Amino acid sequence: MFKRIIVSAMVLSTPFLMAGGNTASALCKTAKIHGKTCKPNKIYLERDVDLMWEDKPYTGAEEGAYMRYHSLGKVGTQQHALSYCKRLKYAGYTDWRLPTSDELSHVHRKDGQVFSYATEHDFWSSSIAERGKGYVVYPVDANRYKRKQNQVNYIRCVRCMAK
Repeated sequence: MFKRIIVSAMVLSTPFLMAGGNTASALCKTAKIHGKTCKPNKIYLERDVDLMWEDKPYTGAEEGAYMRYHSLGKVGTQQHALSYCKRLKYAGYTDWRLPTSDELSHVHRKDGQVFSYATEHDFWSSSIAERGKGYVVYPVDANRYKRKQNQVNYIRCVRCMAK
């Protein structure tokens, strides 16, 4: 009985499998974009306080490092964050630094999302809360919170535009 069902299904499906159609091997044409990406690395200019913010995408490796509590690129401990910003060469500038908690809170209080590449995780500031703890800013509420300095958080660097 089972064999009859299988054979019947094969016989009935043969016309669908053999149905014609254009079998030409030509593919449809694709658009030529000339090396541009949809969201290139950017900056955000906070003109009311003369600050320029780094606005780079977070890579899969950085997201993975965050999940595994490791420091890598724009994710890491407070010391890693300070070092990352100090060494950053971006948008033609080398004078980047880790923002203060007040600067981070200020930029995240603006209406709407000002950054092209955003995340809803804490961002390190250069502000020290107490021995062994620094301040992070949670972008959703723009408030600062104390975190152990060896905790892994996201990093966004800033520079003064007046320089």
